[in-house]
Amino acid sequence: MKNLKEKLEYYYKYFNQSKIESDPVQFPHRFSEPEDIEVMAFISSIFAYGKIDQILSTLEEFLAISENQPYEFILNFNKKIKLKLHHRFYSTDDIKNSFAILKIILIKHKSVKNLFLSGYSEKHSNVKQAISVFSKNILRLYEEHSLVINHAVKFMFPLPEKGSACKRMNLFLRWMVRKDKIDFGLWQEIEKNKLIIPVDTHIAKISKQLKLTNRNNVSWKMAEEITDSLKRFNENDPVKYDFSLCHLGINKMEFSLKNDYRIRN
Repeated sequence: MKNLKEKLEYYYKYFNQSKIESDPVQFPHRFSEPEDIEVMAFISSIFAYGKIDQILSTLEEFLAISENQPYEFILNFNKKIKLKLHHRFYSTDDIKNSFAILKIILIKHKSVKNLFLSGYSEKHSNVKQAISVFSKNILRLYEEHSLVINHAVKFMFPLPEKGSACKRMNLFLRWMVRKDKIDFGLWQEIEKNKLIIPVDTHIAKISKQLKLTNRNNVSWKMAEEITDSLKRFNENDPVKYDFSLCHLGINKMEFSLKNDYRIRN
């Protein structure tokens, strides 16, 4: 256990000083104003599924369309705008509707944070209930404005109680709550130990190898189990290891208890 903790810290330090060009977090890092960072991070997390090259391409396209002003673009968004942006199974209409909803949130609540905090309590063991309330509030806005709630919308705003690992929402929360060279720490109202690790195929695979979870299917329960296991190594900030563990997989590197890196051919 001691060796594993030392290695987790070793990889954390290594990747926390590395470049972020291969991660969607690079896009909010291009901005200095909190409102731009938050909006760009939220949009980046929504598109954070599929092959990394496709994710980065879509986000570059969004920034070109928004003329590198994500907050102002959303605040002044008009659904009549000619927009050809799409991403995997998100259609142009799906994306336009999500931007319209984000605009409503910014006007009504002033920020994404304020809407999220309306469902958050320090008494909760983690962010599960807050994510659920947040997604339900957004889906309610879709209904109130007669916007279609299809598979893509439910995928954008999933519900943990239905089993979803909520990877992209947990990723967004990690960016907003934690503070280091990768994460921004803009949402100080939420404690780091309330976060749940964003579980994708890379995290699931390495977590099973390290016996951080006994589950085979990616789900909210798996995400909670991995997070609880990581609390043995850092009770107050277990999700700090997410970026490094994920990028071990992205870079095809094996987790090694030795002080070297073994690259898979």
